Amino acid sequence: MRSTLDKLISGTGLLLAAVLVIAGGLLTWASTFAGNQVHDQLAMQGITMPGKAQLETPAQHKALDKYAGQKMTTGAQAKAFADSYILVHMNAAGGGKTYEEVSGEYIQLSDAAKASPDGQKLGQLRQTLFMGNTLRGLLLNAYAFGKLAAIAGYAAIASFVGAGLLLILGIVGLIHARRARDAAVAVALANERDPITA
Repeated sequence: MRSTLDKLISGTGLLLAAVLVIAGGLLTWASTFAGNQVHDQLAMQGITMPGKAQLETPAQHKALDKYAGQKMTTGAQAKAFADSYILVHMNAAGGGKTYEEVSGEYIQLSDAAKASPDGQKLGQLRQTLFMGNTLRGLLLNAYAFGKLAAIAGYAAIASFVGAGLLLILGIVGLIHARRARDAAVAVALANERDPITA
């Protein structure tokens, strides 16, 4: 009975180990694919991170100094650039107003007001904020996919470690099942030889 239970538990553990190996392989593939896509897509844009001389605030220096002058190829660089460089310039250009606010003001202008110098200036600001929002969104998507790639990589490692532990425990369980079976057979043989003890 004990041997059968050990075999059942060990078999389940070995099956789970196989499932974790497959999951680890898929997670490794996902991590590599997403990480490579982030790298390749950002590298194709040819964005160079701003140099230290281009940074204006202590917060910008804190976020961007470590990347100064580098080609943007990682999600972390994309997030730092989006949040600490593009957004700062968007806020400065718009006086703290968002694209939605500026666009709303522009849309409400009459055609004559849009043609005026102030209207054209507001239209240009609207376009600048739109482009900034678009670029920020794309860069932050790259950051998110880069983060997902890292998480998938950690999950793959955890899957492989779990599979290894279950494999070891499954083998130990099978060895224990064999010993339990051998012990039961030995007891049965001993009882057959010495019925008085039995």
